[in-house]
Amino acid sequence: MELSEFKNAFLLDHPLLKHKITIIRDKNTGTMQFRQLVKEIGVLEGYEVLRNLPLEEVEIETPIEKSMQPTISGKKLVFVPILRAGLGMVDGFLELVPSAKVGHIGLYRDETTHEPHEYYCKLPYSLEERTVYLLDPMLATGGSAIDAVTMLRKHGAKKIVFVCIIAAPEGVEAFCKAYPDIPLYMGALDRCLNKNAYICPGLGDAGDRIFGTVKY
Repeated sequence: MELSEFKNAFLLDHPLLKHKITIIRDKNTGTMQFRQLVKEIGVLEGYEVLRNLPLEEVEIETPIEKSMQPTISGKKLVFVPILRAGLGMVDGFLELVPSAKVGHIGLYRDETTHEPHEYYCKLPYSLEERTVYLLDPMLATGGSAIDAVTMLRKHGAKKIVFVCIIAAPEGVEAFCKAYPDIPLYMGALDRCLNKNAYICPGLGDAGDRIFGTVKY
């Protein structure tokens, strides 16, 4: 698969982002450092994906004079992590936009079929008037991301952006074909999925590593 096949898929290439992703891939990186790095990666990714926010001019008064200055326009943004691993990215995005609303979507993966199942959904009001940033560290098969977007749209969301840290080609292809109108940002594009639908080389289970429930 060539990433250029999909006009809505974007690979972020900041050197610090690449460096921090390498550290979280290492199985010897402990829970505390892993969690902190995921937050820092959220800041770096957020800085990149938020660069196209619309602006409007407002009048302010500096200590010198009144002037027209730019400010972000429209309703407050919404950050929606896919539970539970997506929680690790929220604080990084909130560092950049502390006033943003936060929603939550809970999905778990069936260990046999690898299909996602919903167990929780709590979202802010007026989604149709806001830009929603859907957050999940891993895009593997794409099933969870696709289902989460479906849920957001059922609740009225019209403008959605999906952000992940590591993606598999299979997940990128599935997501972009399902939602060619939704921007997909990733920090790394890995080789493939293994027979258990884990990303290779990946970093293991992001949720387990963020919350200290690692099995190895």
